[in-house]
Amino acid sequence: MKNVKLSKLWDTLHSSYWFIPSIMAILTTALAFAMLMLDRTGKAGINYWWSYTGGADGARSVLGAVAGSMISVAATAFSITIVALQLAASNFGPRLLRNFMQDLGNQVVLGTFISTFIYCLLILRTIHGEGDGYSEFVPQISVTCGILLAIISIGVLIYFIDHASTIIQVSHIIENVSDDLDRAIDRLFPKKIGRSVPFGQEIAEIPEDFDFVASPVKVNKNGYIQAIDDNELLTIARKNNLLLRVESRPGKFIVKDSDLVMVFPGKFVNQKLTKQINDCFILGKERSEQQDIEFPIDQLVEIALRALSPGINDPFTAIRCVDRLGAGLSRLAQKDFPSPYRYDEDNKLRAIAFGVTFEGLVDSAFNGIRQYARSDTSVTIRLLEAIANVATYTNNPKYQVVLQRHAEIILRGSQEGLPEELDRQDVQKQYDNAIQALKNQTLAERKK
Repeated sequence: MKNVKLSKLWDTLHSSYWFIPSIMAILTTALAFAMLMLDRTGKAGINYWWSYTGGADGARSVLGAVAGSMISVAATAFSITIVALQLAASNFGPRLLRNFMQDLGNQVVLGTFISTFIYCLLILRTIHGEGDGYSEFVPQISVTCGILLAIISIGVLIYFIDHASTIIQVSHIIENVSDDLDRAIDRLFPKKIGRSVPFGQEIAEIPEDFDFVASPVKVNKNGYIQAIDDNELLTIARKNNLLLRVESRPGKFIVKDSDLVMVFPGKFVNQKLTKQINDCFILGKERSEQQDIEFPIDQLVEIALRALSPGINDPFTAIRCVDRLGAGLSRLAQKDFPSPYRYDEDNKLRAIAFGVTFEGLVDSAFNGIRQYARSDTSVTIRLLEAIANVATYTNNPKYQVVLQRHAEIILRGSQEGLPEELDRQDVQKQYDNAIQALKNQTLAERKK
């Protein structure tokens, strides 16, 4: 459970605009005290060619100018970031705000400006001239370091201008979401996960009176299931000699006091067990790709649907989303989806947790776009091309049936939605190519 919670904590911190700037501000504070200690050792009295050699008034003027400009630039950068978030929410969907919040470049930019401002203030307070009532002290190395930070901040400002204009480009946004999908596939679908069992064996191991004897554990609050600690659930089931059936999966919204887990035998359900099981589920206000492979797929679909809306009418953006969805499904078609039946070290069935299926993911990827693109030839053809491409990566009969079903639905919708006969013929040709790709994979498997 610690790994799941730590992963969730890091995801929350990574999605905030305060964590990285705060770390940078702390490090800069430590740097300021280190520079001041170096100056107080007396080595600062040596006039290095690269160090500041002016008096107290000049040092105050330099650091004051740097501090004032940095806080102004930080406010401007923050304003530009807010505008970028507003544009993203209105043009691509509010679900994508989380991707912008995770952008490390913006966090480092804000942290650089704030850190330089704090550094200058800390050094500025230590400068004393001859008429200040203190012994004269001008931290030459510290002031020099402040000037260096100002030069670095100028470079960061130039980077920010370029970065801010890049992250709101639709190609960049689609690529980032696609990268999230690839990372989620690698994380949630490793080469070997779960344990294969002969067909029907797992059904035989489920007690016949499970539905009558099992009792539910209720969820203690509303929210989206963001992560489930499967290992901890197995540990609880093994220690108490139970069989658990998880009633929902990551990405789904669950209502307070609804069934979270069915426990067999139900007589062991008590307040302690209810708390232990609830602690295995991390609920939040929004979905996350931590254990929800469908979330980045839905994000790509949302971008495509907004692009196909009558107010925007941008089929090329939708085509880019279809390309990325096809690439993700091609990788998923090569994966073995984990068994919902989980066993302990003694080879005894302890938990049942039904997750996503290839059919469900293909439905999520294609259903919405297909419905919106019935009257758009280019998007319809690209959908069929994506199906043909995915077909070349799998010889699983079940996956092929799913792909063929979607190809037939897309063809049928285009025949109804496309007014021009020539467009319908083009779609028919691409449909034939997709079906042929499925047949080729079947023949190749038979030859093996």
